[in-house]
Amino acid sequence: MINKCAPLLPKEVIERAKKLNVALILDGVKAAKLDIPNGGCMDAQVMPVERGMTVVGTALTVETSDGDNFPIHVASYSFQADGYVMVIDGKGYMGRAYFGDLIMGACQAVGFEGMVIDGCTRDVDGNVELGFPVYSKGIMPRGPIKKNEGNINTVITCAGVRVAPGDLVVGDSNGVCVIPAEYIETVLAEAEKKQSYEANRDKTIAAYREARKKGTKLPQLAPQWVLDMMKN
Repeated sequence: MINKCAPLLPKEVIERAKKLNVALILDGVKAAKLDIPNGGCMDAQVMPVERGMTVVGTALTVETSDGDNFPIHVASYSFQADGYVMVIDGKGYMGRAYFGDLIMGACQAVGFEGMVIDGCTRDVDGNVELGFPVYSKGIMPRGPIKKNEGNINTVITCAGVRVAPGDLVVGDSNGVCVIPAEYIETVLAEAEKKQSYEANRDKTIAAYREARKKGTKLPQLAPQWVLDMMKN
């Protein structure tokens, strides 16, 4: 089944997400007390091919299995891709790489922001040279097969997370999270609160470090919530 892409998320949403990180966004999910699978966090094995890769965009989904990359080819060449992140449910299959630097390069050329797969990729050096964000469960040099059409732009489960076309996808050195479109505003608002809290904590820690260096009076280092809990 091949469906049209969901509309791109608004530019202001993407820009707000780019100022955050995966951990902050997931803290936003927790603060909002949302009941979504895995809290929106993909399995720990899904990591960037190279540390420092980041991606933010709108989900375009692909479902396939058993190392079959025909659906990935179809998705790569069928849409106006600018602003989308291809999220692929490869069923966690580890026996073959689903794609390498040729597909990566093609996806980069047509405008994809990056690719995420519940499965393996290959051609690490080529991927790094491209500078194209790719997240996978591992590296496997054995090549893919080409067999079935699969499903494109349907609701999938990728590495423990439900992903619908049009959801927000964010990846960094810590991993990948996906936020359902209907919860994005709530989650980003909570994540931004946590970002402000962490900025203030950084200032407190820096002040404590400086006071120790100078031998002056030490400021209170423990957060107030820790002190409150210690009283109970």
